[in-house]
Amino acid sequence: MALLEGKTAIVTGSSRGIGAETAKLLAGQGAAVVVNYRQKAPRANKVVSAIEADGGRAVAVGADLTTPEGPAALVEAAKENFGGLDLLVLNASGGMETGFGEDYALRLNRDAQVAMARAAAEAMPAGSRIVFVTSHQAHFINTVPTMAEYEPVARSKRAGEDALRALEPEFAGKGITLVVVSGDMIEGTVTATLLDRANPGAIEARREEAGKLWSVEEFAAEVARMAVADVPGGHTEYIGGEDYLAAAGPQA
Repeated sequence: MALLEGKTAIVTGSSRGIGAETAKLLAGQGAAVVVNYRQKAPRANKVVSAIEADGGRAVAVGADLTTPEGPAALVEAAKENFGGLDLLVLNASGGMETGFGEDYALRLNRDAQVAMARAAAEAMPAGSRIVFVTSHQAHFINTVPTMAEYEPVARSKRAGEDALRALEPEFAGKGITLVVVSGDMIEGTVTATLLDRANPGAIEARREEAGKLWSVEEFAAEVARMAVADVPGGHTEYIGGEDYLAAAGPQA
């Protein structure tokens, strides 16, 4: 049985990578999906075409989440195209790119996440869910050091997680659950590629430390699973990186 039949999902940053794979998996479970992109419309349209070819429903919507109108545009697209909104996957993140300003990481990884979640919550009925996607490098940054090149981004993503968790009472009052999915470094993502460019050998070194790095497809399957998993609000699902969990101690 399709667990998300009749439901609508927004997946931010879903024109490629983890977001694209998550969107396809959610559509395969019956959800109508708003595929979000910032600049790469052809990539987003390709994701939509793949979903439709498999019998699913999707629409590509360009929206910069760091702008006031971005989150509202995605919510409006969900309502206009599919009649409502039941699931939000906060996958979009960044900060290692150049040319967006010194505060871009914080604007995207904290401020935009809060704005998107609040805009979505206004349209969501009781029983809906928000899934925030993060990394062990960010989730555990206060107790486990990460690479210097990634630390500013990690701290901005941790700030985003903290800000969302502060909104949990607000979400709970609407009957909405917040779930966090934290994963080790993922092979093939834009962040991993940029990090390896800034610190050559970083990916290989992390692979040796961890013993295994998850693929985009493997991690996306876990994100999609948590969209429907029977877990309480505030739950954190850890994917890979057992050494991080051990180093973090009781908080894990």
